[in-house]
Amino acid sequence: MEAQENKSAKKEPLVSFRKADILNGENTVIYGLDMEISEGDFVYIVGKVGTGKTSIIRTMIGENRLEKGSGSVCGFSLEHLKEREIPYLRRKVGVVFQDFQLLMENTVEENLDFVLRATGWKDRNAADNRINEVLKAVGMSHKAHKMPHQLSGGEQQRIAIARSLLNRPQLIIADEPTGNLDNETADGILRLLTDINRKEGTAIVMVTHNRSIFEKYPGRVFVCKDEKCQENRSEEIIDLALTI
Repeated sequence: MEAQENKSAKKEPLVSFRKADILNGENTVIYGLDMEISEGDFVYIVGKVGTGKTSIIRTMIGENRLEKGSGSVCGFSLEHLKEREIPYLRRKVGVVFQDFQLLMENTVEENLDFVLRATGWKDRNAADNRINEVLKAVGMSHKAHKMPHQLSGGEQQRIAIARSLLNRPQLIIADEPTGNLDNETADGILRLLTDINRKEGTAIVMVTHNRSIFEKYPGRVFVCKDEKCQENRSEEIIDLALTI
């Protein structure tokens, strides 16, 4: 009977905020955030520039401190997070940036190997196999020995996504990952992320101001506006939040 109860018990969310105030530096940009994200969720955080979207994801990865309210990500309590715990949190979270943040003097393969070594991989064969796996997953196996400057913007972003997959994260956070890409290339990146979400069950949290993205690739939408961030499916509210 006990085993049956445990089996039916609800899984803990990967991300949870309760009445959390989100800071940008010393300033509070969002008050009273309530948010839960579970395995397999695809979540958008939308809003105008300066409404706190990026501050939320910086809080998720331990870059911004959480002083009021409660928050947890992948089992780590954010309000009690110690400096030494941050690298372990980030092993469970893959991050994709708008500007790729690749090491420009290193090959694609070396960029990925750098992350594995930094996160404690010692076995050379295991590391090589994992690099091959993630490059294959993003359709970039043939680019392993290229330098970043030899790749298009879309290819660089695919490598950035491959990098985010290296440690088999439970959660991928993408901060405007298509912001520097043309529409066709951006569409390819979204297809890739939704494929990872669907096949692997990896939760995705994406910051964007591009309405066409979340119309074409539906997910949960959190709207940042007037120092609040709330889940909302109202087209009118989302329109207002994205109006510049």
